[in-house]
Amino acid sequence: MSNGGDDELEHSLLQIRTLIESTVALHRNRNLQQSLITNLDNDYNFVLDEAQRLILSASRSIDIVHARRLGSDERSERSERDLIYGAREQVGVRLLTSPALLDEDYVREQLGKERPVSVRIARVPPLQAMIVDGSTALVVADSAVGRRASLIRVPEVLNTLQTLFENVWVRAVPAGERTMFGDRYRASLARQILGALQAGVTDEVAARDLAISVRTYRRHVAEIMSLLGANSRFQAGVRAAELGLLPPAAGPGTERGGPVAIS
Repeated sequence: MSNGGDDELEHSLLQIRTLIESTVALHRNRNLQQSLITNLDNDYNFVLDEAQRLILSASRSIDIVHARRLGSDERSERSERDLIYGAREQVGVRLLTSPALLDEDYVREQLGKERPVSVRIARVPPLQAMIVDGSTALVVADSAVGRRASLIRVPEVLNTLQTLFENVWVRAVPAGERTMFGDRYRASLARQILGALQAGVTDEVAARDLAISVRTYRRHVAEIMSLLGANSRFQAGVRAAELGLLPPAAGPGTERGGPVAIS
């Protein structure tokens, strides 16, 4: 993914946040029963109550953006991820999160589920949002005046938010490709190949350092590029680092931390 693409994405997401805030201001003085937007109590348990109500009411889809760290006053005995499991059987659930907030345990949980939540990773600005059936959104965002939670039914905002979600989703990396590469050897090999791609090491040098044939190395490279949706080897290395799949400057022969899991 090019830096230009990242900048465009971040700009679009910031525009969404501005649109939501301006819409909140526009509808602030309307009667709540007639308004298309409702400001929620800042008590986080109240926000979770609304989230649970929306999840239980969903009939088709639930799309979630989880890219904002909770404040110290937003802790609850309830688990947000457990609420999602209350959705009806036919409802498809997608979760888009940032690398820093990816819950590895939650991703692993999905492997044993009959109706797994689809989780993908992308670089997104701080925002919490849940879109239910394309008709209602619960949005929590930080602004100059503090945290603001809103229940939104404004068609213009919903359409823009849903379109943005779809555009980010198709470019995001499936979380399972980050956490499950296979056995320890393959995970270590993937980490080193990603490092070689990022550093621009030639196939021959990288294959020799990894003690594999050039043909095998190139096959692994093709698989990794496909998983990352990269158009070039350098782009695959850069994108892997941006998504938290690889510590910067790692390469063949470099062992850092636990295994990177891709696929």
